[in-house]
Amino acid sequence: MAGGAEIEVAASPNLNGKAEICNGYFHPTAIQLEPLPPVVSEHPAERKDREIVLGRNVHTTCHSITEPEVNDEQTGDKEAQMAGVLARYRKNLMERTKHHLGYPYNLDFDYGALAQLQHFSINNLGDPFIESNYGVHSRQFEVGVLDWFARLWEIEENKYWGYITNCGTEGNLHGILVGREVFPDGILYASRESHYSVFKAARMYRMECVKVDTLISGEIDCSDLRVKLLANKDKPAILNINIGTTVKGAVDDLDHVIQTLEECGFSHDRFYIHCDGALFGLMMPFVKRAPKVSFKKPIGSVSVSGHKFVGCPMPCGVQITRMEHINVLSSNVEYLASRDATIMGSRNGHAPIFLWYTLNRKGYKGFQKDVQKCLRNAHYLKDRLQEAGISAMLNELSSTVVFERPRDEEFTRRWQLACQGNIAHVVVMPNVTIEKLDFFLSELVEKRSTWYQGHVQPPCIAAEIGKDNCYCAEHKSNK
Repeated sequence: MAGGAEIEVAASPNLNGKAEICNGYFHPTAIQLEPLPPVVSEHPAERKDREIVLGRNVHTTCHSITEPEVNDEQTGDKEAQMAGVLARYRKNLMERTKHHLGYPYNLDFDYGALAQLQHFSINNLGDPFIESNYGVHSRQFEVGVLDWFARLWEIEENKYWGYITNCGTEGNLHGILVGREVFPDGILYASRESHYSVFKAARMYRMECVKVDTLISGEIDCSDLRVKLLANKDKPAILNINIGTTVKGAVDDLDHVIQTLEECGFSHDRFYIHCDGALFGLMMPFVKRAPKVSFKKPIGSVSVSGHKFVGCPMPCGVQITRMEHINVLSSNVEYLASRDATIMGSRNGHAPIFLWYTLNRKGYKGFQKDVQKCLRNAHYLKDRLQEAGISAMLNELSSTVVFERPRDEEFTRRWQLACQGNIAHVVVMPNVTIEKLDFFLSELVEKRSTWYQGHVQPPCIAAEIGKDNCYCAEHKSNK
């Protein structure tokens, strides 16, 4: 205030425990400095109770946060210590990236040109198509990316609504939520090999969920789907269709599913289909024999991950649905001066720029080239595994190579393989070269020679990948 007057801002509790405006003046020097809370130490025996069964307990290796010393600004010791931690972490990331094969992330990207934007807090809160009062956003990039995917999946610009999500799971949560809002009494049908987020959505939204059996390939079994649809003909159907299952990379036959719905008496106004295309949703349009994902068919929504096939330094995704459906989910928010129709409120405004940058650099032809490379290298890996006497399977439309689970968990962690039961898989992405696959194969063959000796034989995984692909002692003799 003018004249150096101090502002009355403090509040104090009265005798009744209620806050009242303080009539005194606020003096910064009157603030009492509280001591830092002590670090809670644990006895080593107590720490065992917190160990995570499925993986390593990060708490034993975390980088703790420490308070700077009084003279740190002069000495720079704190900055030097943090720089050392980050340098070691970068070295670890480089080594881990070198031995990454099991998860569907394209690690081949360079966004150095976008470093200039990291100084801005870019937030696309609210509807992508309605600008909010917060001016530091990237909606112009976001809508450009959405238009690109709308053309890919064949829906007119004025007929779709969508947004860039924080990950593939959010796309599934949104797509299934739209289906639930369109059909509040609908039943969710999903194959047993659907991503766990689909069943999470059913629990979150308290939806009745029916799990459908799959073929040996991992594709949804339309015969079982028919039986379960007919058992619930009185209720609308909400279906999750996989454009690439998590473990086997199987692609559900969308046309066969629609035909099954129609043959069971479900008209187009009594079912909603969400297509989970986390990885292969961007690959299938460039594969000639693949079932076409298109809004010209009676589907309700499609989601895809941005950090998987496209490649991005942060998790993100794209969700597209029909404009007619989003109105049942959205509401206006005066505080934002925008519309609320997304799962999250604040949304990463940097992700749309990263996606826009790569889509512009590669274009349709660039992605087509990447798809061809991935499929070719995946076939190479499958053939080499079988030549070495290792059970392996590759679905026709997939770059996910399934094989017997390694006996050594250290080997599994070294190559970051995703495992389920007796099987593991390698997802061949654009950054995976023939040289990297050969390096992996040579290590695997060498390790197997020590795992399987004498009476110890490789497991039979015919139940998981079929007899023709199993090279156990029993099935190998029949080849």
